Parts: sequence; C-alpha cells; structure tokens
Amino acid sequence: MDDSSPRHWKVLFVCIGNCVRSQMAEAIARRDASDVIVPESAGLHPLGFIDKTAIAVLAERGISVAGQHSKGLRDHTLSKPDLVINMSSAPSASLFHGHRFEDWRVQDPFGEDMELHRRICDDIERRVKNLAQRLRAENGGSL
Repeated sequence: MDDSSPRHWKVLFVCIGNCVRSQMAEAIARRDASDVIVPESAGLHPLGFIDKTAIAVLAERGISVAGQHSKGLRDHTLSKPDLVINMSSAPSASLFHGHRFEDWRVQDPFGEDMELHRRICDDIERRVKNLAQRLRAENGGSL
C-alpha cells in the first residue's frame, strides 16, 4: 500500500430517527468531502424513512440521498467507524465507548417547516466542511 495516499475516514453520523440530521450530514459529506470521508448514518431509534422535507432541502442544493436509507446502529451494513458524530443529544461516552466521537448540538427539525430545515442544513453543511478540513489536516500531519 502507498503510504503517501490520503487516509479516508469512516465517519458515522448519528441522530435519533436517522431521517433528517444524520441523513443530511451523510449526503453532504458524500458530495463535499469524499476525498477524506467515507460517510454513513444511523439512528438510535430509526424511523425507517428519510424525511421528505430533508430530501427537498438537499435537492435545492443539488445534493442527492440516492443509495441512503434509514437504519439503526446495529445494522449489519455499517462499517466500523473511525469517528462517530453524535447529533442525538444522548450521552456519547456510554453509547460509543471505545470509539472516537464528537458531539454536535444540532436542533432536530423533524416535523417542522422548510425554513427550519434549511437553517439546520446550513449548520450541518458548515460543520461537515469544518470536519473535513480538520481530517485533511490530520492526514497531512501524518505524511
């Protein structure tokens, strides 16, 4: 293996229902940070669908959720993450013991209007871009 190739971080974005916030983060990371992040998402209590308002807000930005689906933390298709991003407000230390994690305090817009979804998406987009920059810097520091 070529040691000079950049590391791709397996990042798991987690929220409660895996239907809005974590799905947005996964889709944004796939579009904007695929050079450094291999994104997945899951929910503590998955609702089994991706919210239509979240899909519409992402579509306004040219972002697709194609290939994504709502799933729980124990879903067999999930990879072992290098980093867990917790947006659920549940205690990360007990939920993700043994994993590197970050807590992101992101309001849950489920069931709310389009404008709140847009603001939450803006927030998540900023956070994903910042995360990607930090991970790129970590990659650069290990060369």
